[in-house]
Amino acid sequence: VQLQASGGGLVQAGDSLRLSCAASGRTETSWTVGWFRRAPGKEREFVAAEFRNYGRTFYADSVKGRFTISRDNAKKTFYLQMNSLKPEDTAVYFCASASRIIYSQLTNCDQYDYWGQGTLVTVSS
Repeated sequence: VQLQASGGGLVQAGDSLRLSCAASGRTETSWTVGWFRRAPGKEREFVAAEFRNYGRTFYADSVKGRFTISRDNAKKTFYLQMNSLKPEDTAVYFCASASRIIYSQLTNCDQYDYWGQGTLVTVSS
């Protein structure tokens, strides 16, 4: 399984951006998909996830109400729509998928099996 993240860039505070993560190889539509990010000098942190294919989503408090995770199974692609971006959203964003994960572990990056290479989002003030 390979994940390819794209869509990052330089934007101004208040702008929107949509990240994409295209999956290839042996993937299952039932897998959980998620986004993490790593800001300069900080640890990787959870951003958002959709649990399996139930449409059940979970967000970090810092992005709740501004970011939306979604997927298009026919295209084997999932997305992170980011609105009202803030300078503190500046980070490298990573997509990930998990074949077996329980809901309570969605924020745990160790539970994800496959990772994209990361795409840089820079938000200027």
